[in-house]
Amino acid sequence: MTPLGAITDLLPKVINYRLARLGILAPGRPINLTLSVTNSCQSRCKTCSIWQMYRGGRGSRCGRVQDEMTLADFEKLFESLGHVYFVNISGGEPFLRADLARVVELANVLLTPGVIHIPTNAVMPERIEEVTEDILSRLSASGRKVVVTVKPSFDGLGQLHDEIRGVPGNFDKLLDTLDRLKRLRRRYRNLEVGAGTVISSFNVHSIPELARFVHSLGLDSYISEIAEQRSEMFNQSDAITPSADEYEEAVAAFAAESRNHIGDAGQVGRTTAAFRLVYYDLVVRILREKRQVLPCYGGISNVHISPFGDVWPCCVLGYEGSIGKLADAGYDFWKIWRSRRAREIRSYIRAGKCWCPLANQAYSNMLASPLTMARVLAVIPGRLTSVRRSSEQTT
Repeated sequence: MTPLGAITDLLPKVINYRLARLGILAPGRPINLTLSVTNSCQSRCKTCSIWQMYRGGRGSRCGRVQDEMTLADFEKLFESLGHVYFVNISGGEPFLRADLARVVELANVLLTPGVIHIPTNAVMPERIEEVTEDILSRLSASGRKVVVTVKPSFDGLGQLHDEIRGVPGNFDKLLDTLDRLKRLRRRYRNLEVGAGTVISSFNVHSIPELARFVHSLGLDSYISEIAEQRSEMFNQSDAITPSADEYEEAVAAFAAESRNHIGDAGQVGRTTAAFRLVYYDLVVRILREKRQVLPCYGGISNVHISPFGDVWPCCVLGYEGSIGKLADAGYDFWKIWRSRRAREIRSYIRAGKCWCPLANQAYSNMLASPLTMARVLAVIPGRLTSVRRSSEQTT
């Protein structure tokens, strides 16, 4: 399906979400599932403290590795949930999970998504290449046409990247990972290779130079998001978010580079870039006005599953905003999704008691806003072609 076709196909769901937010209808199936498959991570990022929790540095509230969902648990969840359009595999570091390819294979068969997205810290180039190829091979064998996007984190050039990520030599491994993924892309047309930058107080002044460099690498997509204090990351007391003025200046340079390269992106990358270009303006407003600039559909259009089976409306509310635990409900997703606790959390969100610039949720909020979607559609190039990818596929 083309990006515009996918947006059109989702419109009936958007109508349901608007009515569900008003309490007129029970919420239907979310279109966006974020699945944190592990909290294990080798990175020591300045913007995230998951690794400290797992090392016992701040307690064990988030659980232990041995308590993470098993492959059988994922299968029961997927069978209960049914079709979702977008599956975001998250962590921790997803590629540390030994059975990641099997988890993705089950998601493909039972959730029938159009897009499966996997971010990575790029610390293990060889394993990332091996597991990505395994995933692509399994998906190809299924006969389903699903786009796979792999997005290494790219938070600075050279030493700055290593300092922010807390792993010496990570920058060189990042470039190696991208080269390996781009070679895989020549053989698997459904693979899109991207990069993502978290704009934080540590790199906000170096974004223009970074954006120019990353856009020169021939990737299918390059996006950014602002560093946030999230329950998921145990960083609520960390000063990681740049000021509104700092972010506005940085993201203006980032957006200018994105506009110059949007025609060279992959199919999913072009649509993502269009959403992001409008999203960046929304973030500036959210930071300045400190409110929900668009009505939030967290816990309606989107759902986040923690590695331990916690059902969240989003990763910002996370543990504090948990709707329920899958194991307690026998992995019946709908029992939790339509519970009294779920209604309480949705009322909390609807009342505007929380506000954040979470990018994943912002996409769905934008879909539900006709005026905002008009801006997004105006950005998507009419001619969705890529000279670079065409030349690659003929070599």
